[in-house]
Amino acid sequence: MNAKVMPRAITALVGISILVFIIGWGRPWHFSLLVFLVTFGGLCEYFSIAFPGRRRERIFGILLGVIISFGMIIPGLPEPGLWLGGVIVMAFSTYLFFGESLEEQYKHLGWTLLGTLYIGYLVPHFVFLYQSRDGRAWVFFVLLAIMAGDTAAYFVGTCLGRKKLLPLISPGKTVEGAVGSITASVLVGVFGGKFLLPALPWLEILWLSFVLSLLGQVGDLFESWVKRVFSVKDSSFLLPGHGGLLDRMDSLIFPVVFTTYYLRLAYP
Repeated sequence: MNAKVMPRAITALVGISILVFIIGWGRPWHFSLLVFLVTFGGLCEYFSIAFPGRRRERIFGILLGVIISFGMIIPGLPEPGLWLGGVIVMAFSTYLFFGESLEEQYKHLGWTLLGTLYIGYLVPHFVFLYQSRDGRAWVFFVLLAIMAGDTAAYFVGTCLGRKKLLPLISPGKTVEGAVGSITASVLVGVFGGKFLLPALPWLEILWLSFVLSLLGQVGDLFESWVKRVFSVKDSSFLLPGHGGLLDRMDSLIFPVVFTTYYLRLAYP
């Protein structure tokens, strides 16, 4: 246990310290740069998993994801929808000329679009959330709720986990761990959210923490599904004890997207 927990704890401590400093005291461009670097790293991990030994497809997929992320992160550029539409047309057109069987071309096009949308389009929503009203506090709130749930799921699942949650997708995840994750997210989310967002009613914070926890676990399972399809355990070995960037942020992506659009609809 200690051999697994120690590198995981050290990596988390270093990563959380950097995040807290950049979100709390950094300038907006610092946070945007961090999000872009994480997006780029995630794109590299995904396309290395999806296209091992296929350099052309990897470079093309990363390029598409970078174009989308640039269109979302850099201020003053046209609406993200224009960039997204252009990238999709570029992918459709280019794969017509990739010299493979028709079935392989079609399958690889799907894998490429999945990676560019999942990482290149969704991850930059961190910047949108950060730029919203009280954006720093909202980013902290999402991180607090999800990281508390992830930590509880790991320890509860390890110590008490018996019943498998979705063994076909992720054999290590248990129902007990999922319940522990929801409980921790709600408890930490309510107390932390009331401190970070004092004007928000506590009932709203409670149900938001619950929804974020569910979305975080769905996001975690989604990335596990991707890795299962390509028969890999971790997206990379970049973060000791955690795997890769995708392994660390998979549970954050869906909650951040949800929170971004929730704020736009509920507090226009």
